[in-house]
Amino acid sequence: MPVESVQWPTLQAASTPPDTLERLFDLQRQAFAANPMPIAGQRLQWLDSLHQLLSDERQALIEAISTDFSHRSADETLLAELMPSLHNIRYARRHVKKWMRTSRRSVGMAFQPASAKVIYQPLGVVGVIVPWNYPLYLAIGPLVGALAAGNRVMLKLSESTPATGELLKTLFARIFPEDLVAVVLGEAEVGMAFSKLPFDHLLFTGATSIGRHVMRAAAENLTPVTLELGGKSPAIVSQDVPIMDAAERIAFGKTMNAGQTCVAPDYVLVPANRIDEFVSAYRQAVKRFYPTLTDNPDYTAIINPRQMARLNGYIADASSKGAQIVSLYEQGQGRRMPFSLLLDVNDDMLVMQDEIFGPLLPIVPYERIEQAFDYINRRPRPLALYYFGYDKAEQNRVLEQTHSGGVCLNDTLLHVAQDDLPFGGIGPSGMGHYHGHEGFLTFSKAKGVFIKQRFNAARLIYPPYGKAIQKLIYKLFIR
Repeated sequence: MPVESVQWPTLQAASTPPDTLERLFDLQRQAFAANPMPIAGQRLQWLDSLHQLLSDERQALIEAISTDFSHRSADETLLAELMPSLHNIRYARRHVKKWMRTSRRSVGMAFQPASAKVIYQPLGVVGVIVPWNYPLYLAIGPLVGALAAGNRVMLKLSESTPATGELLKTLFARIFPEDLVAVVLGEAEVGMAFSKLPFDHLLFTGATSIGRHVMRAAAENLTPVTLELGGKSPAIVSQDVPIMDAAERIAFGKTMNAGQTCVAPDYVLVPANRIDEFVSAYRQAVKRFYPTLTDNPDYTAIINPRQMARLNGYIADASSKGAQIVSLYEQGQGRRMPFSLLLDVNDDMLVMQDEIFGPLLPIVPYERIEQAFDYINRRPRPLALYYFGYDKAEQNRVLEQTHSGGVCLNDTLLHVAQDDLPFGGIGPSGMGHYHGHEGFLTFSKAKGVFIKQRFNAARLIYPPYGKAIQKLIYKLFIR
């Protein structure tokens, strides 16, 4: 039965007490010990229940997320949260039996007669720390991978999305017992207590600065971590690409969720002789997407006043240091912040040091493509990189001469929604992968098994050493 109406919190969601955190963790650990290798049918039932729930409650989820943002485009929630979440579940459902199969491996001649295999065993209790920018999709993605792998899961929802957190807590309790999936709510101190629990794996999505604290806390328990961070993802406009092709696709990636996306283009490298052309084309594309900001249901607001103040601070700082601010609208509305381009930027500006996470797009000129590569490679490795140009040789140079978590050639964002591609950062933009098969592997222990039956040829190499048969073995196999 769909949720008819919910009284959304106006300030913050109820906080999960520390003793409840420990109770939930112990409950899940005990449940896992009682069923350490759930059969495929059980995992498929979990995924089916989750798929049905999201389908039934789509309107309640749209409303909750919009409440948290003060306004979130319903279509953006459908396109960027619900649709990829449902696709992810269906993909896992189709493949989980194959992923679970034992993998036969070869045994060297020197070790015969014997056999070897790899079995994929659930890790146990998985912790997931969910950010505020896509609170549904970034909860469901790790949850699907962990459940497909047979684990128990605890989800810590962001304090910045209390309505969504309360709704997910209510909805998940309808289909999952607490010893299988539990939702934890609360402020930053709850998040830190959560990250200190001795999980069998911990996945964190969020800011690099917070990721360091999470990894430090997890290290006390030697908990393995997957960190999905972010950073400054560049876009490169080539010398020959039709400018509107590039501008329109960059505008789509930058305007989605008002730029509050970890893989949004953070700055764009444009040939110096094409900057005016790009500014004009980008303006046209954005204004076509959003003719006005006032009362526009398609345009998402900045999540809260603190983030709004941070973004306005970037503009003020850049302007004071010589940047030219090209606002595409005369004014915004509430937290519907106007899109802006920033020209004449430099590394002293905060907007070129921090991940922007908003509707501001700096433009950096370059003369030769090698300069663009050098500019990117001298900076921390980004979560995503975007290149716009149809020359295949130059496309290959981009792939070979830059490092990033993922790449789109002639598009933005959409690599994240491909279920058969791993998603993850590199260096400061993160570590580890999930999505699809890589998600199953992340939340599984690939256990190597060596099997020998009654006959034991290894007795030939037992001490004492120096026997003729041992010398023959050395001659045959050490070469």
